[in-house]
Amino acid sequence: MIRPLVIANWKMNGSYAANNTLLTHLLPDIAVEPAIQIAICPPYPYLAQVGQRLIGTPVRLGAQNASLAVNGAHTGEVSVRMLRELGCDYVLVGHSERRSLYGETDASVTHRFAQVVKAGLVPVLCIGETLDERNRGQTDAVIESQLTAVLDDVGEAGFGDAVIAYEPVWAIGTGETASPAQAQAVHANIRSLLSRYSHALAAKTPILYGGSVKADNARDLFRKPDINGGLVGGASLDPAQFIAICDALGQATWAAHSGAA
Repeated sequence: MIRPLVIANWKMNGSYAANNTLLTHLLPDIAVEPAIQIAICPPYPYLAQVGQRLIGTPVRLGAQNASLAVNGAHTGEVSVRMLRELGCDYVLVGHSERRSLYGETDASVTHRFAQVVKAGLVPVLCIGETLDERNRGQTDAVIESQLTAVLDDVGEAGFGDAVIAYEPVWAIGTGETASPAQAQAVHANIRSLLSRYSHALAAKTPILYGGSVKADNARDLFRKPDINGGLVGGASLDPAQFIAICDALGQATWAAHSGAA
């Protein structure tokens, strides 16, 4: 059975003081959601600080990226070994901002993915289409290309306990969001693609939605059968918003298990 998951992606935001204030407001509420898993991905400089605050709670630590290299002369890079030593459990791989702003390709994303798995960490593979690609009817083709690039390389065994995050690029940080029906259609297609490799893989892989998730749309998104949680950007910096998003996933999970959905 898939355990639903919410991941907070703080992006390049935060300070020691602001992080402490945010966590002080968040942790008493989000650490009591037994039906779901929650993770926080702060910027690299704050991984140790946030990791210390998460000790003794069920909330997990994640990183926003990882180097292609394991060690050596790679100034400015952070390796998977370092992330593991800092206590990370999750690593975002192939976020749309990394692809569009920093030139990450399907090939480099696949390499990062493999490094994360080899280190014993859980990769969160981010895939999604641009507005132009959606308008040209290429959503399914883009999703298939990005996903199969990884699966064809690492195989079912190498995919392991990976998480997938569908993030329509046109809905990230724009205030726009895919409708629950649009999101569900893409998530269902992703699960169908996974089933081509293995029905077991399709049945166990969490697929998160990551396009401007907010308190006011989370409930309807999370009630869809193939949406297993969210990758939350801006709203994760607002304690009330993020708590409401986690609550919405907890309630949707309870409803699905009780047959009340």
